[in-house]
Amino acid sequence: MNEQSPQSDDRDYIAFVGTPNCGKTTLFNALTGLHQKVGNFPGVTVEPTIGTIHEHSSVRYIVDLPGVYSLLPKSADEQLTFDVLKGHNKEIPHPHKIVIVLDGSSLEKSLFLFSFCAELKIPAIAVVTMIDEIKARRGILDDILLERYLGIPVIPVVGQKGIGLEELRGSLFNEIEFALPNAIVRKDADITERHKRIREIFDEVITIQTDKVSEKLDKVFLHPILGPLVFILVLGLFFQSIFSWAEPLMNGLETTFSAMQNFVRGTMSESLLRDFITDALIAGVGSVLVFIPQILLLNVIIVFLEDCGYLSRAAFLIDRLMGIFGLQGRSFIPLLGSFACAIPGIMSARIIPSEKDRMATMLVAPLMTCSARLPVYALLIGVCIPPITIAGFLNIQALVLAGLYIIAACTGLLLALLFKKTLFRGATLPFLMEFPPYRIPSMKSLSIIVWNRSKEFLKNAGTVILVFSVILWALTEFPKADIPVGTSPLEAQRIQLEQSYAGTMGKTLQPVFAPIGFDWKTTIGVVGSFAAREVFVSVMGQLYSTDVSESDMQLREILQKTLPFATCLSILMFYVYALQCISTIAVLKRETGSWKWPAFAFAYTFVLAYSMAFVVYKVANM
Repeated sequence: MNEQSPQSDDRDYIAFVGTPNCGKTTLFNALTGLHQKVGNFPGVTVEPTIGTIHEHSSVRYIVDLPGVYSLLPKSADEQLTFDVLKGHNKEIPHPHKIVIVLDGSSLEKSLFLFSFCAELKIPAIAVVTMIDEIKARRGILDDILLERYLGIPVIPVVGQKGIGLEELRGSLFNEIEFALPNAIVRKDADITERHKRIREIFDEVITIQTDKVSEKLDKVFLHPILGPLVFILVLGLFFQSIFSWAEPLMNGLETTFSAMQNFVRGTMSESLLRDFITDALIAGVGSVLVFIPQILLLNVIIVFLEDCGYLSRAAFLIDRLMGIFGLQGRSFIPLLGSFACAIPGIMSARIIPSEKDRMATMLVAPLMTCSARLPVYALLIGVCIPPITIAGFLNIQALVLAGLYIIAACTGLLLALLFKKTLFRGATLPFLMEFPPYRIPSMKSLSIIVWNRSKEFLKNAGTVILVFSVILWALTEFPKADIPVGTSPLEAQRIQLEQSYAGTMGKTLQPVFAPIGFDWKTTIGVVGSFAAREVFVSVMGQLYSTDVSESDMQLREILQKTLPFATCLSILMFYVYALQCISTIAVLKRETGSWKWPAFAFAYTFVLAYSMAFVVYKVANM
């Protein structure tokens, strides 16, 4: 069972159609073996996926379409589903049949979508999900009467437990099972008439009690005082997990790759091949894998919050604040995650169904102060800001650090507003959020999603990061400098770096950075930190022949004597805004599907960083 590329041919395509959170993707995964994102949050399925089902010599091609509430498209997801079902999409063939997935716990909304699907005149079968939830709420579904109204076979299923899946699978291979649906409303009926008729059918085929558990929990989670307090607590745990809990795992990976480098150095004689293996391949692979703990934890938490039903409530609580900056509440999670690392933050922007909001969020995510900036901030703040305490507890250095975080966050939100009014302007969709019932997340789904997200990162972004890492290694290793005999290792590193292509590049670019106070050493540090922002510290250590593997104290003392105060502030401001991270650029390319937007992100952040550094440098000199 594998994913197939869409083609225009005579294959038998069957489209799965349903409302968000109806269990459609769970069925798709169970039938095809493809493990797609399964979430309890509207808009999780943001693009169609095609899978196959095999039975003897027969094959069925299943298309999982984005969840929609109607075929009156108002968003990119709805437009995509509409185009595929109408045969207007050039990449996805027009389906020969459709499976209409009805959410038993929210049947009225599903019947509303069914009324539009019936007008397509495509053979169909219906699947009713959440049967276990209906029983849990002491409800009764008359599936025989429902089948009579709809005019097509109705199959009750419980996707996570596998109930009804074999019957559904058999129906997909049985041409007789599919039939043209009844038009349950007049084709020319307006929305009011459509809703009225659907309500009549709903009242006849199902009796279900109010979800009292969800009501009780919402009294706490949506309470005007308790709700924000719970939200802050959840955010604290969220931030703590990806910022602190991932650190031991990341340190463990760094230690592992460092040990691998030392092992190779100890077993191979000094040569270009040894340097390539240790400093290019092992270091490059390590630079990719070091992000895995954060990506794992971020996805576990987000998927858990989605599946249990809380994330939609959190988006509702924060929506008003985010609306000031032209974004929806869903944008808050990716931006928060970017404070730990922009890579998992950008990847988590997939939970935003609006393409314009998603693009604006991803473009400003790199401005959130990630953990990679902290070593740079710690070094430079220690160089130019005295460790003075005000009122006995306010540390000036800590205040400056907090100020850098606040400046970056505020700038990012303001730019998001600017992007929404320029690049992504257009009619803003109303924030309509359906609160799904609270459910216990499936641990199997959690593991599948985390595995796929990690594999996707390694396959797509990881390859680009590795290539760039090798290129940066080559720039620092060639041409080989003439190192005098007896030169210490640190001094040899300094000479090699200074005479390498990277050093030449830094010296060549230095006049460009001169207006913001950068000398050639600082410029080389900036060029070297494209691998990752924190590399600035190690590059500066090499240039000043100082070992920073254990502590940057010696380098800090040297810079206090040699680095002007205005230049130090200028560098700080430059790193607040500059996109000095090839990993982030690679992920942006993966998530946007083009080099256009990563190039734009790099360009606008560079202009912003240079401009702000110039202002700070001039003011500090005054």
